[in-house]
Amino acid sequence: VQLQASGGGLVQAGGSLRLSCVVSGFTLDYYTIGWFRQAPGKEREGVLCGSSGGGSTYYLDSVKGRFAISRDNAKNTVYLQMNSLKPEDTAVYFCAAMRGLCGSYVPRRFNYWGKGTQVTVSS
Repeated sequence: VQLQASGGGLVQAGGSLRLSCVVSGFTLDYYTIGWFRQAPGKEREGVLCGSSGGGSTYYLDSVKGRFAISRDNAKNTVYLQMNSLKPEDTAVYFCAAMRGLCGSYVPRRFNYWGKGTQVTVSS
């Protein structure tokens, strides 16, 4: 089972990025994918979750209206569209997978984690 996040980079404040999480070793249709991030010196935090049956749950109020999650099960890929980026969005972003629906924020429910991709937003 593998998850690989990509698409990070350096962007100016107000800009956009789309992160991709490509999964392998399991059928994406049956898995819920969460996006998380960790900034230097800070704890990891949940950002947004996309349930296997559709629907999404925001774990972070500060990204509501700016970030969105989508998936293409045929491509085994989940996307995180990030718009109106702010310097405080700078972090390493990770994707993780679990069975079941998003529900409340319980990171330990996510069984599989991928390596992250760096997002840097300059002011």
